[in-house]
Amino acid sequence: MDLTQAAQSGLSLRFHSSSIPIQLQLLDQKQETHIDNEENQTEDEQFSILGHQVCIKRPRDNSSQSSSSSSTTSSSKRVAMDPGLESRRAMVRAWGNHRLPVADPEIHEIMEKEKQRQFKGIELIASENFVCRAVMEALGSHLTNKYSEGLPGSRYYTGNQYIDQIELICWSRALAAFGLDSDKWGVNVQPYSCTSANFSVFTGLLLPGDRIMGLDSPSGGHLSHGYYTPGGKNVSASSIFFESLPYKVNPQTGYIDYDKMEEKAMDFRPKILICGGSSYPREWDYARFRQVADKIGAVLMCDMAHISGLVAAKECVSPFEYCDIVTSTTHKSLRGPRGGIIFYRKGPKLRKQGMLLSHGDGSSHYDFEEKINFAVHPSTQGGPHNNHIAALAIALKQVATPEYKAYMQQVRKNAQALASALLRRKCRLVTGGTDNHLLLWDLTAWGLTGKCYEKVCEMCHITLNKSAIFGDNGAICPGGVRIGAPAMTSRGCIEADFETIADFLLKAAQITTVVQREHGKKDFLKGLHNNRDIVELRNRVEIFASQFAMPGFDI
Repeated sequence: MDLTQAAQSGLSLRFHSSSIPIQLQLLDQKQETHIDNEENQTEDEQFSILGHQVCIKRPRDNSSQSSSSSSTTSSSKRVAMDPGLESRRAMVRAWGNHRLPVADPEIHEIMEKEKQRQFKGIELIASENFVCRAVMEALGSHLTNKYSEGLPGSRYYTGNQYIDQIELICWSRALAAFGLDSDKWGVNVQPYSCTSANFSVFTGLLLPGDRIMGLDSPSGGHLSHGYYTPGGKNVSASSIFFESLPYKVNPQTGYIDYDKMEEKAMDFRPKILICGGSSYPREWDYARFRQVADKIGAVLMCDMAHISGLVAAKECVSPFEYCDIVTSTTHKSLRGPRGGIIFYRKGPKLRKQGMLLSHGDGSSHYDFEEKINFAVHPSTQGGPHNNHIAALAIALKQVATPEYKAYMQQVRKNAQALASALLRRKCRLVTGGTDNHLLLWDLTAWGLTGKCYEKVCEMCHITLNKSAIFGDNGAICPGGVRIGAPAMTSRGCIEADFETIADFLLKAAQITTVVQREHGKKDFLKGLHNNRDIVELRNRVEIFASQFAMPGFDI
């Protein structure tokens, strides 16, 4: 209906201000526009809307006073009488408070299946672990709602007084977990992962094109240390923006060749020398790295992502005595939420074994703090994940307990028990064993690849991951698998249980050999379907794994 039709039908529009109701009378153009004030007892005002004459009918003073006195009551009545308002509120409230099974049954069903997979399977991926219930509760909490770009006391947004308290506690607990003096070490707990932590360090201390040197990925290093493929393809952002040259392990022993590392470093002269890796089963000679770093004037950085739990529990050599910067994930052996952390030296530089006072920029004080903090935010990432920082604070509190030390001792015992069990079964391990939480099984002696073997294990509900073995073409077909002990230790497994796990692993290797012989590598996956041996092993694995409780949730 347009305004002309409205006028012809005698309709009027009524508006309310805070105290005075106003009625617009649409006038028929054929009508007399003059209205007698005495007959209508109103004060009339006329104007035009879209070419149509409109009359505003205002009540006289006596009616205005009564309307004013009852404005609040009538306004609340009109709100209450609005049928759409309460329904809109109800819809928003319902959306905000639906439990997951109601809000999204499809995702809930998949999550429940994943819960069953974790419970019924044997988790041997060295970079995975199971968090406790308290960590899980913090991760799924209201802290995810808050933006807090910046550092405590210097945020971009307001309303961060409690977020600041949580992050300051996390700082304190991180330093305490590794026995660090707050006058000599600082920490940033905001990185989303160790990869982003590493890149933040490079971004803060280097210019594009500057040189870094870390362990080669097929030798057990990490992609974020600047890896590129044999064909020259840059794999990680570190290799794209910075020039990298890796050092390697001795192909006969599997141990790092420190002499060749020093020789390469002296020629290449990187600005950051990196120790630490993702699949190296032995201790690191940090003192030797320190000597080399000082000779070439490099910053010495350790990526202890895999062994941080062992370092905190003093179950392996600590990098903090020799390194300038130490990065880590916060999950894996540390058993916290998924994220990264950066430790950096601060205060005056010290004259001590292997360290020169003139190291770095020539000043007498370390200048890492401001550079690294600025690189984390705003250079490489935005607002921190406050639910993760709270969860990390919870995990770090546990790290400082005697119970955690006992847990890490058991992790090492279990890894060594598994290594011994495989060696007794004539399996070949890189370096012949392990000093930490993981081991590398060289499958080339079986004529197998890590890719085929991990697929068979996965179908048997055993999760581990293919890993390059030095000397093979790791970029195309890794020749081994990496196996870790932390996750199943978190479920309560001890040495005898890892003996059983060794039997499962050996059986999976035998199945892989048979399928590969009967179907070849091309049709390998076809040979896995409806395979009776796989079904039998999967049943045995599920019965075994279901004996052990899951940390963090009931099932």
